[in-house]
Amino acid sequence: MAATKLKAVDAVVVGAGLAGTILCKSLAETGLKVVGFERGRMLDAQHDFAMPYAHDELKYDRHSDILQNLSRETITFRNKMSESALPMRELGSFKPGECVGGAAVHWGVHARRFLPWDFEVRSRTLGRYGAAQLAADCTSQDWGIGYDELEPYYDQFEHLYGVGGKAGNLNGEIQAGGNPFEGARSREFPNPPSKATPIGQLFADAAHQLGHTPFASPTAAMTQPYTNPYKLMLGECVSGGFCGSHGCAQGAKASPLNTVVPALGRHDNFELRTLANVVKINLDSSGKRAIGVTYIDARGREFEQPADLVVLSAYTFNNVRLLMLSGIGKPYDPVSGTGVVGRNYSYQSHGKIQLFFEDKIFNPFMGGGGRATSIDDFNGDNFDHAGLGFIGGSYLAAQSSGAAPIKNKPVPPGTPSWGGAWKKAAAYWYNRSFSLNLHGACQSYRDCYLDLDPTYRDANGLPLLRMTFDWHDNERKMLAHAMEKTAEIARALKPAKTGAHGLSAKYSIVPYQSTHNIGGAVMGADPATSVVNKYLQSWDVNNVFVVGGSAFPQNSANPPTATIGALACWTADAIKEQYLKKPGLLV
Repeated sequence: MAATKLKAVDAVVVGAGLAGTILCKSLAETGLKVVGFERGRMLDAQHDFAMPYAHDELKYDRHSDILQNLSRETITFRNKMSESALPMRELGSFKPGECVGGAAVHWGVHARRFLPWDFEVRSRTLGRYGAAQLAADCTSQDWGIGYDELEPYYDQFEHLYGVGGKAGNLNGEIQAGGNPFEGARSREFPNPPSKATPIGQLFADAAHQLGHTPFASPTAAMTQPYTNPYKLMLGECVSGGFCGSHGCAQGAKASPLNTVVPALGRHDNFELRTLANVVKINLDSSGKRAIGVTYIDARGREFEQPADLVVLSAYTFNNVRLLMLSGIGKPYDPVSGTGVVGRNYSYQSHGKIQLFFEDKIFNPFMGGGGRATSIDDFNGDNFDHAGLGFIGGSYLAAQSSGAAPIKNKPVPPGTPSWGGAWKKAAAYWYNRSFSLNLHGACQSYRDCYLDLDPTYRDANGLPLLRMTFDWHDNERKMLAHAMEKTAEIARALKPAKTGAHGLSAKYSIVPYQSTHNIGGAVMGADPATSVVNKYLQSWDVNNVFVVGGSAFPQNSANPPTATIGALACWTADAIKEQYLKKPGLLV
């Protein structure tokens, strides 16, 4: 049956998550007729996340209620090109969302900015160390935009999401109590930093002893009641745990549901269509201009929505897959190294050292999301890499996220994995332990990429996205270095026992690590190595913008959410101030 063609609108935004809601609001403010598409359902935060139901760990964390439904669409995965990729049947390493708000509904509210170095990885590395410091197959590149250009948009996002923290670099002057390694910021955070927990204070004291500079990690869990620029009110976090993988019962965790979506309802020229899965961007006969999108509704009916402007703002995988399904941009070929769509897929590296104490008791179930004390001394290029054989780094942190009882049962090495002895150990050590976490960068490589799977298809008969990815020596050496530095802090804390968990020999898609998948539709100054320009506008179809983690050419150690939000504000401004006044390529 042919698709039903609808009345044309000015703009469509595909994906109503963190980036999409910002773009919808910005475009609606101009008076354009805007339609936002979300393949998941709408949530009523006051009802869906009411207590005690918001703390249902089985529903949200184990049974993935607000996450992507893999029975309809998933990805396939392999470590290298010589292997056969198989479908991911259960969410593990990462958790894309599937609801209005997307993954920003269940995020852990870590709201760090990227370092200035992160935007100019290749040029700064070559300038300081020379070409030998980069692996031969490393395809990491500069973003085409610098930190200073993006800083006002970081500031805009932080005030929209009520981020709490302490400036470490205010207009170029280092401030006591903040992160001295951060890029210069134009004003203080909109909210104060979270108070150090007992765990955080222990970590801070040990880090100080070793000459490091601890600080409170920026968090988008409100540290005091807050009203954002859209006059939307958020409550204060009560540190009740159940933050990551869950919605917030207090309305204290910033997400699209409480920072932007209610304000969108004020615009008669905006329409949000939920349970609407966009499957293609439609092009005119020249293939150089988008004329709208095709989507499938909850009843399986196919519709064509004409539009003058198309913005992709979905999760990394969906942005890249839609470009491929729509024939926009040349697909990447890892053998020849040519093509751009799917190129530079990357992730983040992780490790931790678990500490067990006989003489200390903690409240591990208290905490929330980004509640942490960190050091940045070994992040980015904040330390001399000469002779180390790697680039990039990690931030080290003692997190107080709230230890949900099903998935958080730390036991010392050597404990039996089941039975009475395991039960006894799990109960004994639950409130006598905490971990020091390493959150590391990951560079991009020629053999790590996304493409369409030649075998497997989704519920609509369309090819699944295939991921080819594994750790490289740079990340293994980088994490080993970070583990050594973390072990020094661990020894200063004098635990009774420790357990180290470094980078696995091969990347596994099974255990959860982070929902920080990036790349595949990267930004840059050269169309030969990027899908979008500095304004996240497609080089090939200039009335298509592609916003999200898909634009990152490689990954920082810092979580990507704040940078995605800043890019959304940056692109929204470019569309309003430049594109709408003079449609066409902006660079």
